Amino acid sequence: MNCVETQTHGDIVEIKLARAPVNALNPALCNAAREAVEHAIGHGAQGIVLSGGPKVFSAGLDVPYLLSLGDQRDHLLLAWQSFFGLARALASAQVPVVAAIAGHAPAGGCVLTLCCDYRVMAAGAYRIGLNETQVGLVAPEGIQRLMRRVVGTYRAERLLVAGAMVDADTALRIGLVDELVEIDQVAAHAREWLQQLLSLPRSAMLQTRALARADLIEALRPEHIELDRFVDSWYSPDTQAALQALVAKLGK
Repeated sequence: MNCVETQTHGDIVEIKLARAPVNALNPALCNAAREAVEHAIGHGAQGIVLSGGPKVFSAGLDVPYLLSLGDQRDHLLLAWQSFFGLARALASAQVPVVAAIAGHAPAGGCVLTLCCDYRVMAAGAYRIGLNETQVGLVAPEGIQRLMRRVVGTYRAERLLVAGAMVDADTALRIGLVDELVEIDQVAAHAREWLQQLLSLPRSAMLQTRALARADLIEALRPEHIELDRFVDSWYSPDTQAALQALVAKLGK
């Protein structure tokens, strides 16, 4: 079953994460989404909308799957590499990308939105944030940079250390998202913003955008992610206990 759906709206391509029930990011979904981004750009898309499911944009990495890998470190590395491959594809896309967040976006879901140019979120009781510390993980320096560039250094510190998930209104107030609309209008507003951007003189817009986003691409360089160290911490007893508790909670 295809876990990514695409729709073309003129020069804009919407890439929809479609792995039921909550778009948990496993390698198949991450690789399919990355390939869809690359295919859209390669076939002339002038802008991309990245959307997810109703009520949940993406629940983040597929923790039950990652835990099922046990001591297979090589497989765990590949899973995380597939996720960061998607993040880098969004960050380095040669055309603007808008996140259409029609629901919750914790952890890896939030990371993907931070890699986009603009974030439109559903108004209401939906939450977004990097909650890694709550499950015993340390967000790599590169991911922390993504948060800092959007909300500022001190605000990012407070959010990251607490592993805070903020509601939609707070996310808008602190700049974590750019716009709130009704849930059934999220993708349409994302396209409207893109269309306005694409109406500008193209060369000047794209060159300015590339300069403005250079730090985003730099943040995701391997030396700022330190994936080997991150995987080492994954196997720590405290982290494993917190992750197992999370999976048990999800199963209730």
